[in-house]
Amino acid sequence: MNVHLIDGTYELFRYFYAVPSKKSLSGIEIGALRGVLGNIVSLLENGATHIAVATDHVVSSFRNELWDDYKDGSAVDPEILCQFLPLEESLSALGIPVWPMVEFEADDGLAAGALMAQRDLRVDKIFICTVDKDLGQCVGGNIVQWDRRKDVVLDELAIKNKFGVSPCSIPDYLALVGDSADGFPGIQGWGPKSSALVLSHYETIEQIPADHADWDVSVRGGEKLANVLANNKKLALLFKKIATVRTDAPVSKTVDELRWERPRSNFGDICENISAPSLFERVTKLVSEMPKGLKWN
Repeated sequence: MNVHLIDGTYELFRYFYAVPSKKSLSGIEIGALRGVLGNIVSLLENGATHIAVATDHVVSSFRNELWDDYKDGSAVDPEILCQFLPLEESLSALGIPVWPMVEFEADDGLAAGALMAQRDLRVDKIFICTVDKDLGQCVGGNIVQWDRRKDVVLDELAIKNKFGVSPCSIPDYLALVGDSADGFPGIQGWGPKSSALVLSHYETIEQIPADHADWDVSVRGGEKLANVLANNKKLALLFKKIATVRTDAPVSKTVDELRWERPRSNFGDICENISAPSLFERVTKLVSEMPKGLKWN
């Protein structure tokens, strides 16, 4: 079996900027919500059997306590924010397990879910469906990252080719170069090329010698880089902690809980409220084609 773990936050943002605005019968914006639901149904239509969606139920997380400028959702369009809860409710009605993160982030939920699934020997491949570079650190073994929009799958070799470092070094890489999407700047002077070159040799920030004279790798401006890192080591390690996904986020206990069987009885009402009769018809068709005559609960 394959497991598909979806970054619901990314999908909601993606569809918000990709589809026209649409109001529900109750008057709330649901354009992006409709897009995400259709996307998930397409996945089911193409044979996916075990799916879960992680969302940022609360945009802020424990990382905001570590770094004042970490993303907090204050700049997010309210018409995106107002769709999170309806999306979670709609996915649950569809019969898809939802992992709404409060203390943690969706990335942490995906990482925790991938580790949970990897422990199950029945699982052939785990697809983390997101473009977020943070999740590259989870890739390895039967875990891959899938950009569904571009239909690009990144395995361990692909991550290394893309960033110049192995998946295990992604948190260190992001700590040095920074991540503008998450709101931390990295270490001054450390760019993608220098960071990749040094980390491809030392793997972690902790293992980079403080004295440039002890470096076994030649990098342009290496002495200055070494001095800057030595003077900002504590900050670099803080950024690494921020960039490291947590695998103890609350998710489903077993892969069996991720198996899609049927929607709940209120799914039809939700489709009516969001004016999506075709979505209801597609799901009805999926149910009718299921073995053993499974019925809606």
